[in-house]
Amino acid sequence: MLYKIIFDIFFRRVEPEAAHHLGMFVIRLLGATSISSLLKVRSSQRVDAMGLKFDSVFGLAAGFDKNAVAVKALGDLGFSHVEIGTVTAIAQSGNDKPRLFRLIEDRALINRMGFNNDGAEKIAVRLAKTRQRYGSNLPIIGVNIGKSRVVEVEDAVDDYRKSARTLAGLADYLAVNVSSPNTPGLRSLQTVKALRPILEAVIQESQQKPVLVKIAPDLEDKEIVAVAKLAKELKLAGVIATNTTVSRDGLKASAKDVANMGAGGLSGAPLKQRSLQVLDLLRASLGAEFVIVSVGGVETAEDVRERVAHGANLVQGYTGFVYEGPLWARKIKKGMQ
Repeated sequence: MLYKIIFDIFFRRVEPEAAHHLGMFVIRLLGATSISSLLKVRSSQRVDAMGLKFDSVFGLAAGFDKNAVAVKALGDLGFSHVEIGTVTAIAQSGNDKPRLFRLIEDRALINRMGFNNDGAEKIAVRLAKTRQRYGSNLPIIGVNIGKSRVVEVEDAVDDYRKSARTLAGLADYLAVNVSSPNTPGLRSLQTVKALRPILEAVIQESQQKPVLVKIAPDLEDKEIVAVAKLAKELKLAGVIATNTTVSRDGLKASAKDVANMGAGGLSGAPLKQRSLQVLDLLRASLGAEFVIVSVGGVETAEDVRERVAHGANLVQGYTGFVYEGPLWARKIKKGMQ
């Protein structure tokens, strides 16, 4: 309730990307002063998946902590795992601003960030220091890797290979992102023909760490089944479903306002139905042995329980953080007990 008041009075009046950076500053400050540790909620619902032990089923999706600057503090706030990135082999500033927009009525965001990040080498150094400093007090760390913008699609395999080689030793798992709508040509890599050599390269460089692939909700059902078959063939650890959508169907916001925001991936509550559909399709295709991480439209403990009931091993959120505030994961964790 307090955060809702703060959001209505202050944050909704602040440009979304500026608000995000302000929020990250506060989270990092809490972590540096150990105040975030006081907010920890111990979970009785540990999850074993991919040979890893998660404190709970609920984690933070990629995109929030792009540069691995607040992993410890985010874990203290209640996330069992923090997926950093998306990280690219070559540092990049991302797309032109403004590139992040709120659809408050829809509990949604539109972003066209464009994988802005410090690059694999710099982030690897930061992760190494974080692991050295905090050791076992960290949440599970996933590293989400994507294609560098300046690299041509036909050279994507070597680009992903470089990121995997640089970061695998510091990750608990690797997530291969071929599904963001904000890097030109990236989603074309979701075809089985294009995806196979990328996944094979990442597996080769993974140092035996679990490798997952993150897919878009905009794939046709037959394409999702094809990716699932490839995941089984290559013995991936699992699939993350789903990324943001380019669809604008069913929004409460005016069509004019949405059009003025322009291109980008839509996340949040409007994604819930399709995310559940993809989860059901993947579970039917993959069988029980493969991990599915369900993302999209998750806001409450009830949402998390629904994903688990539909076969998700782990659940992630992002947009809910914007609308629910820093105690969001803690509230979900308590609600799951």
